[in-house]
Formats: sequence, C-alpha cells, structure tokens
Amino acid sequence: MRREEELYEALVERLKGKGIDVELVKSKLKSQRIETPSWGYGDSGTRFKVFKQPGAARNVWEKIQDAAQVHKFTGVTPTVALHIPWDKVDDWKALRQYAEDLGIRIGSINPNLFQDDDYKLGSVCNVDPRIRRKAVDHMLECVEIMKQTGSEVLSVWIPDGTNYPGQGDFRARKRWLYESLKEVYDALPEGSRMLLEYKFFEPAFYHTDLCDWGSAYLMAVKLGDKAQVLIDLGHHPHGTNIQYIVAWLIDEGKLGGFHFNSRKYADDDLTAGSIDPYELFLIYNELASAELDPDVELNVAYMIDQSHNIKPKIEAMIQTVMTLQEIYAKALIVDRRSLREAQERGDVVGAEEILKEAFFTDVKPLLWKVREEMGLDPDPLQAYKRSGYYERICKERVGGESTGWASQV
Repeated sequence: MRREEELYEALVERLKGKGIDVELVKSKLKSQRIETPSWGYGDSGTRFKVFKQPGAARNVWEKIQDAAQVHKFTGVTPTVALHIPWDKVDDWKALRQYAEDLGIRIGSINPNLFQDDDYKLGSVCNVDPRIRRKAVDHMLECVEIMKQTGSEVLSVWIPDGTNYPGQGDFRARKRWLYESLKEVYDALPEGSRMLLEYKFFEPAFYHTDLCDWGSAYLMAVKLGDKAQVLIDLGHHPHGTNIQYIVAWLIDEGKLGGFHFNSRKYADDDLTAGSIDPYELFLIYNELASAELDPDVELNVAYMIDQSHNIKPKIEAMIQTVMTLQEIYAKALIVDRRSLREAQERGDVVGAEEILKEAFFTDVKPLLWKVREEMGLDPDPLQAYKRSGYYERICKERVGGESTGWASQV
C-alpha cells in the first residue's frame, strides 16, 4: 500500500496547489449516494432473448440481498429501487424490515404502465377512461407502497404514445396525462416527490406523450413543487447536450433525479460511462458546480437504470458505482476559480483545457484513500470477487421462476 500512499500524497499536493479543498472533496465523495435498481439483479434481455445467468436473483428478497452486497463493498448505495408489480409482496413492512436488517432501505417506487394488454394503445393517455382509471389506480397503489416502505420518491415513466399519424388527439392526450398525474400527485405522502421521466421514442414511434425535458418540465411545473424531472441518459436523440439540460433544470429548481446508464445507438441501458465517459464527466461537472455553489439548493436522486444482459449482475453494478465515484471525483477537482477567470476573459482554449485536465487526472489514489477512511476495501470489485458470494448464490439459487423483466419477455 506504500505506493498508493505516495500517489495519494502527490495528488493532494497538486490539488492544493490549485486551491482545491481536498478534505471537502473527500467529504463529498464519502456522502455520495447512488440507488441501485432491483431489476438490475434479475435475469433480463432484449426483445429477442433473455439470457439466464447463474445466481441471478429470482425474487425481490434475493434482489435486496444482492443490493446489500453492493452497498457492503462500495459504501455509497444504501437504497434499492423497486418496480411494481415485478417486486410485489404481500407484506411490505416485512420487506422493509428485511432490507433494513441487511443495512439498506427501500428507495424509489416505479409503477409499470407498459406491460399489460390493456395498455396496447396507452395507459394514462388512453382514449378509454376505464384504462386510464386502471393506470391511475396502479400508481395510487404505488403511493400506498411508498407509505409502507418509507420511500420518498415515486419515479414515473409514461410510455404512452402513438405509432401512426391520426391515431390519437395530441391535445386530448395531454389533458388526460395531466389529470391522471394530478390525482396521483395529490395523494403523495408529506415530504415525498414525483419524478417524471421522459423518453424520445419507444415503445411508440410516431410520437411520445412525454418525449423530452421540455414536456416533462412543463408537466412538473403544472403539477407543483413536489414534481420534478428525471433524466435518463439513454432517452435522448443523438447529439443532445444533456449537460445543458442539467444546468437549465438545476437553475429552475426542477432537476429531481437521474437514471444512469450509457448508450451507443438508442436506449441501450449499457453500464454508465462505458461508451462516452467524457460526456458523463461534463454532466457531473454541472452537478458538482451546483453542489459547490452556496446559493443553489439541490436535491437529486442519483439512480442506476441498466440491463446487465451479458455482464454478471452484481459485478456490473459495482463496476458502475465505481465509475460514478470516479467521474464525480474528477468533477469535484475542477479548478473552478481558474475556469471562471478563463470564461470571464473569453479564453476558450484555456477553459476547455481546465476541464480536460480534471478529466484526465487519475483520481484512483484519492478514491483509495476515501474508501480506506470509510473502512472499506480500496478495490470494491476485487473484494467482492474474493468474497465467495457469487459462488454461494450460484449453488443456492437453482430452480424457481424469475420475477421482473425476464418473466415478461
């Protein structure tokens, strides 16, 4: 470990020379919180095939076990998101207690408005009032689950849209969308939030009712202060400047959460940072800039939303968390004073170089020290591999039916 200490001390000296408060950076890294998704631990696949994996979680209890392992080795993932009805149980208080006994908590509750025959032509935007009622009642059920599990976030993705011109009335669908969400919004427990997730396209291809950050922002404003926008990194047209969207929503007080993943073509749900880590850094740069600004109030739910079709489930989750820690660290060490000065004098090259310097800095020694001070193994991924947990669950989890995406494809 002597080599790591030397690298850490050299990095600290370098950062202090730029006026960066290293202890503040370490404090921020220790308080970083990332929510993992229950559906990331079970079998999943594409439209064509679900590839079964040894040891994959078969039910919500095993998903919580796996989420607890990720938190055990990373120290920054204390909550797990649930998807309803995939994770539905008879006794929510028992599930909540089970999670807490394992050292984690239930996080966001995610309604499912896309896997029912009735939703073929839409859920809350369906022309049939009976189906709209069904969708609203499902979301109200999720609100009740929030109350019983202690969740503070209702994470809503509206998959409604049309495939062909003339199929639906845009304005009528917009009104139905608002009316449905308003009923659910009014039922939210005190201190909770509704996060509205948008998507450019899919499953509908002609239009999507909540298709971009502007439509999600408008709906959140109409609903009220408890409604904010959730950004999924895979839900944008190619070339979209996501960091710009982040900055605008922060400035309007409407950035509520993230679904971290990565994409090459569309909504691929690849592991975060696997395709364009520099874009992820630029997004985190806006977040870190706001966090370090005393005049900005920020309450962002950082969540992972990935489909580990060919990567081992828990390893992929730990890898993602480590990537998010690394990118966040790089954003925290940006020389913001020099950046501001370069911007003020119109030094375009200088400003860009300041960001690139932070991005290309090896922050692993810093993260090594942070984890050591948190009582963790400096290398969470290797520590997990040595633990024997994967070998054990492969032997224990034999037979039975999977719940979640695998049971639907």
